This record gives sequence, structure tokens and C-alpha cells, in this order.
Amino acid sequence: MEQAIKQLKNVIKGTIILPNDSNYDEVRSIYNSMIDKRPAIMVKCQNSDDIKNAIKYAKKNNLEVSIRSGGHNGAGLALVENGLVIDLSGMKNISIDAVAKTAIIQSGNTLNDVDAATHEYGLALPSGIIGTTGIGGITLGGGIGYLSRKGGLTIDNLLECKVVLASGELVTANKDENTDLFWALRGGGGNFGVVISFKFKLIEIKNVYAGPMFWPIEKAKEAMMFYDNLTKNASNDLYGFFAFLIVPPAEPFPEHLWNKNVCGVVWNYTGPIEKADEVFKPIREFGPPILDFVGEIPMPALNGMFDALYPPGMQWYWRAHYIKELTPECIKTNIDHGSKIPTMHSTTHFYPVDGACHDVSNNETAWSNREARWAQVIVGVDPDPKNADKVTNWCKNYFDDITPHAMGGAYVNFMMNEGQERIKAAYKGNYERLVKVKTKYDPTNFFHVNQNIKPN
Repeated sequence: MEQAIKQLKNVIKGTIILPNDSNYDEVRSIYNSMIDKRPAIMVKCQNSDDIKNAIKYAKKNNLEVSIRSGGHNGAGLALVENGLVIDLSGMKNISIDAVAKTAIIQSGNTLNDVDAATHEYGLALPSGIIGTTGIGGITLGGGIGYLSRKGGLTIDNLLECKVVLASGELVTANKDENTDLFWALRGGGGNFGVVISFKFKLIEIKNVYAGPMFWPIEKAKEAMMFYDNLTKNASNDLYGFFAFLIVPPAEPFPEHLWNKNVCGVVWNYTGPIEKADEVFKPIREFGPPILDFVGEIPMPALNGMFDALYPPGMQWYWRAHYIKELTPECIKTNIDHGSKIPTMHSTTHFYPVDGACHDVSNNETAWSNREARWAQVIVGVDPDPKNADKVTNWCKNYFDDITPHAMGGAYVNFMMNEGQERIKAAYKGNYERLVKVKTKYDPTNFFHVNQNIKPN
């Protein structure tokens, strides 16, 4: 094995990290510290040749392979026990064409990297709410974020991918080349190859009118109904995700709200700033809110607003649903669990997937839940491993009780290792088509450390 690793080092431009290396634990750490996997070898790639050579080495030595971009996946699928990690975090080139409003972004970039690069030109990519998220994983799973109602999912803005297949071949996938692969990459996850770069169209966004607004937990029923009715009729310029949370005991939150269980909405208005007061007048009159931090801010400041609250290395347990309607029964069940949040970092969010997301049909991309209004995520989170069971049990019980009010399936980026039936439910009518694409491009299921679509 030593000789084989020596040979690999000779052909890798990037860096190879082994279990005996001093930085091994640092490099193998991911966002969710509830996941503790020990890869046999990690290859921090610099280019497509590094990826090809890593694939070749893994095949020759019969090693399972995982692909890492930002390492944010809740199930820890960026790592593989005793296998080889293809780590893309060093591939961080970004090229922006301000005239065409497009960007070519390598897979090692985080959303913070993307925001910083695009904001300079008054442009933005619809994607995410946590800046440390990797562009690779969030895009391949679909891509939900603050600009979803305005600009659609991240995949709705995807123009092209450069992909290294399991065969080692580097291919282009777009609307003209490898069109079946391009369809599958828009929501089908890391099943089909290693995407080394994405080409996106961007939208004109620089500053937004945005931020959190809280109401007492006692007004949760009225707040959810108000939010539901308001957003149902709102223009695509108004976005807001609903949440149950515990107010962090720190600035800038006022001390009298610290550690209080509340409900709230994090808003994002992308329309004309001079109309913001008019748009928010009925929102501010409801309640009124016990906290109102909504104002004009740069788009990157919104995208990174919660990064400090959720640094890498906490204990996470995720479960998720698609929700079509907030029925009275659904609202009651959410309040029952949302008013019993076990730890300060635990929460549930209702991310809107209507507006521009509904302009694309279910069969245009692999992401097959366009009729949903929300992707709900329930997360049990805490920095202390001693609380892992507490947050996990709350999350599971919450998930189970919401199931009768949900549509079936879940957003794959919010799923843990939940079994093949849950994966099939996530893709619904698109699953069999994904199986055909998988069979064509990865017939041996070489890339299976993911929310796996098994080939025939």
C-alpha cells in the first residue's frame, strides 16, 4: 500500500492526507460533528486530472469513494469510512461575465465565496441561507434559499456542468450536450460523477430589505395563518421563511428576549427599496412584532447572517418534509413541537418553494416537488455531544407527528441516511428516469456514498 500511495502522490498536484498526518482530524472534520468517519485517504484535488487519478487509484485498490465540496450534508456523505475522499475544497476559481450575467464557479467554493464575487457586480445567485455551505452539494440537490421566490432554485439558474465520470472521462453537460446527464444533475445529487465546475446565470440583486422579525410563541397560530395568507398572495419580490426558535442569549438580540421560545420570519424583499415601507406596513401592524431587525442590507450580509450562530462542528440531526398547505391540524402539530424546542440551536424552518420555483415543471429537472409550497426542515442541534440523544429524539418525534400533514418525500439536502424508500419518495415520478441516467453514466454504482439512486 505504501508503494501505491507513493505512486499516487507522484501524479497528484494537490495534497494527500493520511490517518497518520498531523492535520488528518482537522481535514476530515465536517459541519455535522455527530458524524465521525475515518477515511483511509483524502485527496485534496486541484484539477480534473487529480480527480481522474483519485478515481483510478480507488478502483485499483477497491476503495469506496465519497465527494466533498463544503461538507455541509447532514448525513455526513462527504466522508466515507476506510475509503477515499475526493476533496474539492481547494478548487475555488470563480469567473464572472458581468455583461452576460453569468458565472463559472468551481466546486470548492462556499456560498460566502460566491456572494463576495457576484456582489461586486450587483449580481447574485439564488442559493442557500448559510454562507459556509458548499456550492457543489447545494446545487446538485436543488438549491433552496432567500432568492428562491424571485429567481427559482439554484438548478433553475444552472447552464452547464463539467463532470468527471466514473470512467475517468471529462464531459460537458448542458442543454445541447449530454442532455440526459444535465437533467439528472439538476436535483439528482452526486450520483452521476464529480462536478468540477458549474456555469450559472445570475440575477440583478445588490442590496435587499431583509432580516428577522419575531412574535411571542403565544401568537404562533395567528402568526402562521397571517404568514400563510400574506405569502400566498405576495409578489415574488417578497420572501420569508417561518421558524420556531429560541432567541440566542447574545447581542444584537435585546436581553429581555434572551432564551425565549418564539416564532418568527426571516424576510427578504428584493423589490424597489422606496416601496419597502409600504410592503411591510401590514406585516409590522400584525402583532406587533416583539423584535424587528428588518432593514436595508447587502445581499451577502443576509446570506451570512446566521453563520456565527451555526459554526461547523456542532451535533446535528436533520429530518424534513414537503408541505403543501398549513392546515389547522398542521399548524397545531407544529406549535406543539415548536414550543418545546430542546436546545437553543435547535429549530424548524419552512422554506418557501413557490413563486419562481413553480414556473418550472416537475419533469424539467430531477427535482420533482414543484407543487410544494414549503420544504420544512427540522433540526436538532447542540454543541455538546451529551445532548445528541435529546436533540435527535425531539427531531424524530416532531417529524413523525408532521408526517400525516406532509406530501411525502423530502428535499435530499435535508435528509439523513433514511433508506431507499425515502429516496424514491423524494424523487417521485422522476426516480425511474434517474435510474436510467445512472445506469448509463455509472453502471457499477461507483458513486454510491450519497442519497443513492441504484442503477439497473
